[in-house]
Amino acid sequence: MGHRRPPLRYGERMRTGGLHLLAQATTGGDVDVVLVVVTLLGGLALFLHGLDRLTEALRMVAGDRMRGLLARMTGNRFRGLATGIGVTAVIQSSSVTTVLVVGFISGGVMTFAQSLPVIMGANIGTTVTAQIIAFDVGDVALALVAVGFAVSFFARRDRRVIQGRMIMGIGLVFFGMSLMGDAMRPLRDQQGFIDLMAHMEMPLLGLAVGAVFTAVVQASAATTGIVIVLAGQGIIPLEAGLALVIGANIGTAATAMLASIGRPREAVRAAVAHTVFNVAGALVWVFLIGALADLVTSIGGSPARQVANAHTIFNVANTVVFIWFTGPFARLIERLVPDPAGERRFGAKYLDEDLLHTPTLALDRTRLELLHMANRTLTMLTGILDAVLDGDRQDLNDIEAMDDEIDLLHGAITAYLGRVSEHRLSERSTEEMLALLEAANELESIGDIVETNLVMLGLDRIEKDIRVSAGTRALLSDLHRLTVQALELAMMAVTQKNAEAAGQVASMKSTVNSVERSALTHEAERLVADAPMRVDTYRFETDVVSNLKRVFYHTKRIARVAVPRAERPDV
Repeated sequence: MGHRRPPLRYGERMRTGGLHLLAQATTGGDVDVVLVVVTLLGGLALFLHGLDRLTEALRMVAGDRMRGLLARMTGNRFRGLATGIGVTAVIQSSSVTTVLVVGFISGGVMTFAQSLPVIMGANIGTTVTAQIIAFDVGDVALALVAVGFAVSFFARRDRRVIQGRMIMGIGLVFFGMSLMGDAMRPLRDQQGFIDLMAHMEMPLLGLAVGAVFTAVVQASAATTGIVIVLAGQGIIPLEAGLALVIGANIGTAATAMLASIGRPREAVRAAVAHTVFNVAGALVWVFLIGALADLVTSIGGSPARQVANAHTIFNVANTVVFIWFTGPFARLIERLVPDPAGERRFGAKYLDEDLLHTPTLALDRTRLELLHMANRTLTMLTGILDAVLDGDRQDLNDIEAMDDEIDLLHGAITAYLGRVSEHRLSERSTEEMLALLEAANELESIGDIVETNLVMLGLDRIEKDIRVSAGTRALLSDLHRLTVQALELAMMAVTQKNAEAAGQVASMKSTVNSVERSALTHEAERLVADAPMRVDTYRFETDVVSNLKRVFYHTKRIARVAVPRAERPDV
């Protein structure tokens, strides 16, 4: 009487097709390498796709909270460390956390030394992924995929759709790991593969393989996931698995260095700090793998859990050591990446593609870029009146040339917001995106008024030798001062979502109108006076008044869209 095979569990039944194929591929002890590789890569693809869907959903849910958390961050190294851990645990990307930190450094919110604890904490935050995927829940993976799809498909509210995507992402992560495990299972009996895995116990070889694989796939979570699968199948010794996972820390640093090419100096410093921190920690632990293996074995748990625990322990230990030396460490990085003398940067400074998958954070960076654009516009506006009334051609040409950078920044912001709009946005984020786009358009219009209209008036004044009286100068100066002040307040409203500043711009309307009427009345009186070139002078002066008034109206529109509709004053 033949031996009866016990019934398959739910998860095993779901993977029966793949297992039959693999069984056929290994008949007679031979392994169909192509089929194993295809199944492994397919499982890896599902794993990474599921992780991507999960993290994207988490970022959409927690984007505003992350923004507030980072905005409240202080110079206290331990609060910075906790922030780095918390933010990265949610978004599961130390590179995105680093990008956020670079923005705060560039914006003058924190120093480079203050940012280091956040970068260190990001390494601990990424260990959450390893702890999650070490759970053996492959049997319910497809059930999670089905439930998640159903929730996201039938939900009417955005929040429910996002929650469905989170559940589906978790299911895909575990199903991908199950497929990778199925692909690896036939290799347990292959002596050649067993010998290869045994060689991974050589610390430096395991370190190198883990680093190279992570650099190629650009995801340390993928390396960690495969190692956990191998350990769970009993295919790889614990020491070899630890060497590979430690090597993954170096590989992810290499990815950060590649991403920093062509970026601002602050971004390069952050990437170098991340690299030095990870490489130094890895080189220390690679010679302590035996002790680390003994420690996690004594803690207990499945082989997969032991790998995840080791991943957490060495990242926490590295941070505990380095956190006390952030000052010297910052000085070392600043020496390695010094500020070149006389460097002058044009173009966008804050827009970063790494944040496009987190729209709320991408919109925050757009606000910083708008401030950059506004500062250039404000420089033009501040200097234009003196140039128009008294400057020579060179003065006017210099101001006119400033508009080239404003146009460049306007194009960069518009393109960036266009890419933000390709992602799923909440109603509030959509409103914010449209408001930022309108603010950028208004700033560009102000630049055009200065470049084209006011510069041309200045050139006309030189050609016709028009002389402006002291009384007219005083009135034009008052109107110009109010316009500059309005733009400063409007940009404060935009970058800080400051409703009070927006309200101040609105309240300036009556004052601006009063000064305008006084200036026009004065010009009318001079028109009938016996003054030289009175008609040309009248046209020149009234045109200056008219263009300054147009600038003020563009500033009002910026203030009007600066804050969410519910908080807006009547601008």
